[in-house]
Amino acid sequence: MALLALRDVSFAYGSETVVNGVSFELSPRDFLCVLGENGSGKSTLVKGILSLLKPSSGEIFMGDGLRASEIGYMPQTTQLQKDFPASVFEVVISGQLAKRGRFRPFYTGLDRASAEEKLDSLGILGLRDKSFCDLSGGQRQRALLARALCAARKLLIMDEPTAGLDPHATEELYGVIRKLNEDGLAIIMVSHDTALAKRCATHILHIGHPGQCGYCGGQRVFFGAASEYYN
Repeated sequence: MALLALRDVSFAYGSETVVNGVSFELSPRDFLCVLGENGSGKSTLVKGILSLLKPSSGEIFMGDGLRASEIGYMPQTTQLQKDFPASVFEVVISGQLAKRGRFRPFYTGLDRASAEEKLDSLGILGLRDKSFCDLSGGQRQRALLARALCAARKLLIMDEPTAGLDPHATEELYGVIRKLNEDGLAIIMVSHDTALAKRCATHILHIGHPGQCGYCGGQRVFFGAASEYYN
């Protein structure tokens, strides 16, 4: 059974269609890399999968007991995130909020233990009480990844997770992400890095840009195994 399936899904802002008729399936343990130029609708597609945006047409199916609130999400880093006045632990444990719901607003001991376990597994438990805004780029991304893992049960979605990182920090983060996938977590990663896709992804979804190859913007150009894409 597919963990996630999109059937001819489109998303629009007002009268402007941004993602047009995209279909694909994601199975447990898959690593899907979403490629495409700026403006091709990759981030909009992610918002739709997270149920933050309703499709203008088509359907999204979740299988194997997956719920939108149990999908871990690591967004693109913004200046606001970098300047967020909170400790690393406070940032990470906030990833539990989506699972708790509005009727259980307070963290439990299990929530705190889970947050500390994620910090430890990513090698940043020693940064627990440090201010988030004082972290290096690589440390910040690991903290945001730990936050996403607090929510992730079977699926993790990342939007340009290595943007702005130096080559060493990028390689380290890629290693962590590959290990998470090898340990059984399905991953969707939005990226411009085709070399990463070739090394890490099991599947590629390439979304076209307006005027590219005769396709309108946000339309699927390719979906399939990574080896087929590069061949």
